[in-house]
Amino acid sequence: MMTRFSAPALQTTATRARAGSAPADLGTILARIEEAIETETTGIRTDMNFDIAASNARKSRHLYDLTRAIRGQDDAALIASFRPEIERLRDKLAVNQGVIVAHLEAVTEVATLVKTALQDAEADGTYSQAEFAEAKRG
Repeated sequence: MMTRFSAPALQTTATRARAGSAPADLGTILARIEEAIETETTGIRTDMNFDIAASNARKSRHLYDLTRAIRGQDDAALIASFRPEIERLRDKLAVNQGVIVAHLEAVTEVATLVKTALQDAEADGTYSQAEFAEAKRG
């Protein structure tokens, strides 16, 4: 089940109090990353036509925003302030990684099956070079 969070729902009272401390509200950026990860995880699991390239583009854009937001900030203070959000995101990333690995393994297995079928078809003599050469001469 995909959980949707609005940025205000993710912000604790302490988060709201420090809203001006980062160039872009880090809570909002973390919520966007979390939503993108959830969408990708669900999409890979359920939609054969899920656009992984578009998902990667969204994640890259969010990571760029995150990098800009934390540049020049005190890392320890940011981690302490956003610990619940960061831990929740870490857990969702672990699930997402598992889904991506399973997807890649399935793609590899299908590719291996196709490769083997093609090699078997070529090995049965149906498409041998000798037959093509003879047909050309004849």
